[in-house]
Amino acid sequence: MANKDKHITEVVFRHDKVYGVFALFPYELYNNFSGSVMSYAHVGQHCAANYNGCIKSTRPATEDEYKSLFNELESIGYNLKVIKRQNFQKYFKIYRSAKAKILG
Repeated sequence: MANKDKHITEVVFRHDKVYGVFALFPYELYNNFSGSVMSYAHVGQHCAANYNGCIKSTRPATEDEYKSLFNELESIGYNLKVIKRQNFQKYFKIYRSAKAKILG
C-alpha cells in the first residue's frame, strides 16, 4: 500500500452504461491548456476527461458502486474527499492560475 497523500483530492464518482464506474477529479487539470481534468477507472487508469461531457452522459455512482474504485485509489496513495459536483469558480481559478504560470 502506498503512503497516503497529505493533499486532499476531491473526487466525483460517475457511472457509465457501457464502461461502469469511473472517478473524475474536477480540480486536477490534465494539462494547462485543454480544460480537461484527470479521471481514473479500473481499466485504463488515469486519463483526460471533459468534465461537462462526462456529467451529461453519465449518472452519479452510488456508494456501493464506487466503493471498490475508492479503495483502489486510496491504496495507491490518494487522500479522497467525495463531492457531488464541481464548483466552477474554484475550477476556473485553478485553470487561470495554471495558464498564467505557463504564459507568464
